[in-house]
Amino acid sequence: MSKVTIKDIALRAGVSKTTVSFALNYPDRISKGTYNKIMAIVEELGYVPNPFARSLTTKRLGAVGLLLPQKIGDIFGNPHMAQVISGIGEECEQKEFSLAILPLIRGKIIEAARKSYVDGLITIGVGPDHEVVSLLKKNHIPFVTIDGEESASTINIGIDHKRAAREILRHVLEQGFRQIAVLSLEPDTKPSESGHISIVVQKRLEGFQLALEEFGLSLDDSRVYMQNCRGSINSGYDSARHLLAYERRPTAIVAMSDIAAIGALLAAKELGLRVPEDVAVAGFDDIPESGITTPGLTTIHQPAREKGIEAARMVMYMLDGAAGRHIRLPYRLIVRESTRLL
Repeated sequence: MSKVTIKDIALRAGVSKTTVSFALNYPDRISKGTYNKIMAIVEELGYVPNPFARSLTTKRLGAVGLLLPQKIGDIFGNPHMAQVISGIGEECEQKEFSLAILPLIRGKIIEAARKSYVDGLITIGVGPDHEVVSLLKKNHIPFVTIDGEESASTINIGIDHKRAAREILRHVLEQGFRQIAVLSLEPDTKPSESGHISIVVQKRLEGFQLALEEFGLSLDDSRVYMQNCRGSINSGYDSARHLLAYERRPTAIVAMSDIAAIGALLAAKELGLRVPEDVAVAGFDDIPESGITTPGLTTIHQPAREKGIEAARMVMYMLDGAAGRHIRLPYRLIVRESTRLL
């Protein structure tokens, strides 16, 4: 059986091929009756548009791509990232765009970008010096970053990570804790092959440093422990077990993700340590699970779903020729029992 074409639909409907094209791509240009008639035939014949032919007609594929900065299993294992992607997907669905999830290829985000076939892209944690930015700019592909950096070359959607990190660590220090362990996020998206930490990690470390300086400490102080950690319960658990085995163990653990902080809570419980009396634990994100842990987890609430919605909306505005603009969303400190000592 030969492939159904627009010409076949036009002949069956008694209209021109242009009218069929309008029905498929610009339904507001034809009457509702004609649209319904054509779409009934489309469904009856099982017509599937050829994306390449469609792009020649409309200059659009009707697809937005999301470049993942980490392994796909790690991304979907973190409830915060799942909420971000859900927001992107909801907006794409609303605007009748497809969402293409683009995982790393050979461990590189730029390789995924090179093989993408979409109208616009959303990246996560990418700064203006990242090699993928140069690639997208050179090829005139509209793109928006989530949790990247506000600059002349990157339109960013996110919170003020530096200020938020300063606020949560200041709260922990105000409770009297001085032996602080930071569960940082393992490097994901890098500027190139240099191995530099991500924009999110960089900004949060800057915020932590400001808070520590207020109390006569610094990230280089012997009382401050740094530990790289993946955004997962298992990694948070393993990291906390390692840190809590020290002879001079930390009295507070501040994780850069709630899911890792929950792993730290489990490790403390297994070791027979009381939270927060023996060791306080704080996270970042305010995922739904953080409110039902025992004890409840102190964290920074950031609007994950809204970040995704705004990023998808912005890249679609840019596809229509609008100038992109940075959007800084609100955050707030949520204090729960895991740090409340005083």
